[in-house]
Amino acid sequence: MDKAVFCTADILLPKNVDMTKWSVVACDQYTSEPDYWHRVEEQVGEAPSTLHITLPEVYLEGEDLPGRIQTINQTMEKYLQEDLLQVLCDSFLYVERTLADKQVRKGLVGAVDLEQYDYARGSQSLIRATEGTVLERIPPRVRVRENAALELPHIMLLVDDQARTVIEPLGAQTGELKQVYDFALMENGGSIRGWQVPKDRAGGVQEALTTLADQEVFEEKYQVAGKGALLFAVGDGNHSLATAKACYENLKAVLSPEQAAVHPARYALVELVNIHDPALEFEPIHRVVFGADPDNMMKRLAEYFLLSETPCNGQKITVLRQGREQELWIKNPCSNLAVGSLQAFLDEYLRDNGGKVDYIHGEQVVRELSEQPSNVGFLLPNMEKSQLFPTVILDGALPRKTFSMGHAWDKRYYLESRRIR
Repeated sequence: MDKAVFCTADILLPKNVDMTKWSVVACDQYTSEPDYWHRVEEQVGEAPSTLHITLPEVYLEGEDLPGRIQTINQTMEKYLQEDLLQVLCDSFLYVERTLADKQVRKGLVGAVDLEQYDYARGSQSLIRATEGTVLERIPPRVRVRENAALELPHIMLLVDDQARTVIEPLGAQTGELKQVYDFALMENGGSIRGWQVPKDRAGGVQEALTTLADQEVFEEKYQVAGKGALLFAVGDGNHSLATAKACYENLKAVLSPEQAAVHPARYALVELVNIHDPALEFEPIHRVVFGADPDNMMKRLAEYFLLSETPCNGQKITVLRQGREQELWIKNPCSNLAVGSLQAFLDEYLRDNGGKVDYIHGEQVVRELSEQPSNVGFLLPNMEKSQLFPTVILDGALPRKTFSMGHAWDKRYYLESRRIR
């Protein structure tokens, strides 16, 4: 394994700011809940904050999008000119995130080489998508990133490290490392602590990753042959990483190979998490359809699948409409997972009949949104996290928005940044 696949970076952290106001949740959360983002705006006010240098996706389709992007880029430059950010040179960050339920999730922040990442279905790269990448979702995100001076990661990559050789050993070394933050996160986010891991202390991480990426070790572990080793699977931020890749490929088209090889945009800042971390829990991502004819949709669903209202050996989905809840079993699924079967129907139905689907974390939000007469909610069963790596290796990417790593408030909060220009 090329050690540059996951490497130390010059990581930027704010100084002399209110860290709770600085750090806000990933932009792809609460996309159907503008009240959440209005509340965050009120809490932050004019204080220095990642809210001012990221774009919540609830605003991604707004008419003022170009103006918002311009303001974000200007604010990034302002923060840099005002010397608001300090540099942790050539380092990893070891992170302990205490979640709202008091569990502690461990992570390691570093940079990944986008040359080692390919989101195409059937990819054999060391870093792979876990869900289908919707190409139409990349261009608007490219517009946010392409002229930005900084990147702020909410990408979380997963490593299948059952022996806990990569991240966990750093937890025993925190007494010897420099702590760089320790504060409470807003909006039920729990709290977070971080320690700088300089390059001269990162050798154990690289050795462990080299072992996990070894082809013979990989083939024996998963009992496969003829498959490229999978080291990292994208857990959160699939389209953000795909956007970083797209921006880098655009740069390669105008740079010489020598320039592209050393350009900072070749790398993307991420947090690495062990899929075996007890605090890492998979939650289903549910669906709500807006602006459709509910009766017509349910009629078409019954025509698309053989459905049973009594438990059977099929795939279970739960339909919510104006306070009514109905459990249905799909007897002739078109995917190995219920989410894949439902998504296939929704893609076809919405293409032909109009309406919009949103992907929702948390049953209660689905219940509230499905109270509206023109909305239909779908609750989906969970997927076991032990299925993830074998499924991606053998079958390729899962259906998009199959699972979420915890509740919305458990997601990565923006905190660290890195220059990409």
